[in-house]
Amino acid sequence: MRIIFLGNNWLAWQVLKWLKEQYEEILALVIHPPGKRRYGDEIVKTAQLNSDYIFDGSQLRLSDRLNAIKALNPDIGVSVLFGYVLKPEFLGIFPKGVVNLHPAYLPYNQGSYPNVWSIVEETPAGATLHFVDSGVDTGDIIARAHVPVEPVDTGETLYRKSEKASIDLFKDTWPAILSGQVSRMPQPIDDGTYHRMNDVEKIDYIDLDREYTAKELINVIRARTFPPYSGAYFIYQGRKVYLRLQLLYEEQL
Repeated sequence: MRIIFLGNNWLAWQVLKWLKEQYEEILALVIHPPGKRRYGDEIVKTAQLNSDYIFDGSQLRLSDRLNAIKALNPDIGVSVLFGYVLKPEFLGIFPKGVVNLHPAYLPYNQGSYPNVWSIVEETPAGATLHFVDSGVDTGDIIARAHVPVEPVDTGETLYRKSEKASIDLFKDTWPAILSGQVSRMPQPIDDGTYHRMNDVEKIDYIDLDREYTAKELINVIRARTFPPYSGAYFIYQGRKVYLRLQLLYEEQL
């Protein structure tokens, strides 16, 4: 399988490493521009590609970039935490389509921060491998894995659990993708949830004069507990006071 790999962050690095270990043919790499990369150096080093085959993801709409990728005759695109919407002109290059690994249980939590919203809105959490269409995490589902949200989970712990589930799901499903024996389950258009990157700003500010249920407040604070990120806060004498929550099960005797 001739692959164009699009990715960012630790999860993308791990998936790319695994593909390389399987001796899959990585034709080119599409990564975020400098300043928006996470684990960019590790991804580039793992890909072991000449700089001519490393593309800036913010420039995929340029005709010369599209033509260069098309000239490589790829079979499939693999996307992991890639932060740019892929347009039909790009998607049409791949005869076997583009698959995306999303750390959420689609159709719930399409878009950004699925770990946060699974806690705040009490929606299912997990991992999904799906085909990419012109929307954001809206393409046909190939496979899903559920991750339980425990009362002691924070945004960080749930994120780590979803990362592991995502890696396992990709490894388990890749052989079926290679063989072309994958099922496609359309996502329901009248169900699920979607969030933009800045939606967390609506919940981060804790208004000390507003009434919350204890459950609502705990869920917001624990969902936004992910050191070293700032997370939820209240304002005291003009300064933000950030909140983090530690949750522990009672010890069993």
